[in-house]
Parts: sequence; C-alpha cells; structure tokens
Amino acid sequence: MISGTDTLTVTESSAEITNISPNGIWVLSNDKEYFIDYKEYPFFTNASIRQIADVESDSFGNLHWPELDIDIEIDSLENPEQYPLVYNESSGL
Repeated sequence: MISGTDTLTVTESSAEITNISPNGIWVLSNDKEYFIDYKEYPFFTNASIRQIADVESDSFGNLHWPELDIDIEIDSLENPEQYPLVYNESSGL
C-alpha cells in the first residue's frame, strides 16, 4: 500500500486600484486592467476612496471589497454579455 499526502497550493493574486474617476474605477488584477463603471456597479458611488482602495483578489483573480461586502468575478468584467443581470436598488437585483 502506498501512502502519501496531497498538498494544495494556493497562489496569491494581486489587485490594486489604479484610478478612481467620476465615472468609475480602474482596477489592475494579474497584469490586466479593468474598468468598473458606476452605471453598471452603482454600489461604489457612495463608497469612500479608502473603501474602494481596499480591494483583494482571490486565487482565481476575482475581486473582493471586504468592508463594502462586494464581490466581482473577473469573468463578468471580461465577458459582460454573459451577465445580463443589472443591479437595481429598488428591487435589490
């Protein structure tokens, strides 16, 4: 009988805000830059600069803002046509 251990390797990804403009946020994640438009992601419009700058990235490159409790999948930024659901404050969707 052969015994051994499996190991899980976690790769750290990096994310940083490169610009905050009146129209949205530019974020750099794993050497790619993405624009997050306030029209598409209105929950950032009242966030402070400190809250927006506090972005984390998981091993898949997905973005997370802990204090704002906001998560955005990188795939939704790269392929927005596959994510037609738009946030509406009155319905919560």
